[in-house]
Amino acid sequence: MTRHRLALLSDVHYAGARERARGEDFEYRDLENVALRLLLQRYRRHVWLHHPLQQNGQLERFLTEVPAVDFAIANGDYSCDTGATGLSDDAALESAAECLGKLRQKFHDRLRLNYGDHELGKLRLLGAGGGMRLRSWERAQQDLQMPPLWRFELGRYVLFNCVSSLIALPVFQADTLPEERAEWARLRAAHLAGVRAAFAGLQPGQRVLFFCHDPTALPFLWREAVIREKLPHVERTIIGHLHSNFYLRLSRLLSGLPALNGLGHSVRRYSRALREARLWRPFRVLLCPSLAGIELLKDGGYFTVELATAATAPARFQFHPLRR
Repeated sequence: MTRHRLALLSDVHYAGARERARGEDFEYRDLENVALRLLLQRYRRHVWLHHPLQQNGQLERFLTEVPAVDFAIANGDYSCDTGATGLSDDAALESAAECLGKLRQKFHDRLRLNYGDHELGKLRLLGAGGGMRLRSWERAQQDLQMPPLWRFELGRYVLFNCVSSLIALPVFQADTLPEERAEWARLRAAHLAGVRAAFAGLQPGQRVLFFCHDPTALPFLWREAVIREKLPHVERTIIGHLHSNFYLRLSRLLSGLPALNGLGHSVRRYSRALREARLWRPFRVLLCPSLAGIELLKDGGYFTVELATAATAPARFQFHPLRR
């Protein structure tokens, strides 16, 4: 029986020299509201990540410790996106290029790359700066050689991905420039058609490992009848974005929360995602945390997966912590 071993990682958030030069208070130093600035500073210090630009060592540890694998799949967010406009920012592009260069040196053509929200950009958590940029989309493909959709088979297993920011574009509408929205809508339609075709092409007996960075996209996929009908084939959907199972458990607890539209763009976006978090369940979600984890738990790491190409038993996922 043929077996394969995979390595899965997500949310590397590598910081190159130009991003590190911007300073670790990049997310809150320009906030005029002192109370919000202090709140975000404390949240970063005690819960999320105290030193977001000093975690490059986690990637080096991963590259040193990961066992030999047949394929490695990275599930998005390669830079720290300190400019909040994705790869259109030269500093973020530098960080992502360094990160992907290290991964490609290790895994060569056995590496598959998914998109995270930081590749394309998004509005800051509490500020008005940033957002999705078409230039980021262009640079991801031209400069970093990241195809938006890939698919490959290992016996009866089929592995493919989606670009979650495109699929969930209705939620990210406020993150886009008005003059770019028509093109984003066209890109979304084309990408959704590709994902729909990947699901529609599944044959009896095939099992799927599906990669989707941000689970906000999953309810949009569930609404597609051809995808919904094929969900019994999905053995696991590997997500990232949340950084820690602490937030995945919290998302499940708050599932069904009404959309909150009067408390700023971030609260509106997160509450819209949580309102439909119950629709994540049919996708059999597994969170691959960030390599650094969160400050509260320091629970970062990566997965290895062993699967039999005959699919006589479910794939075996083993988590490897990278304690800080």
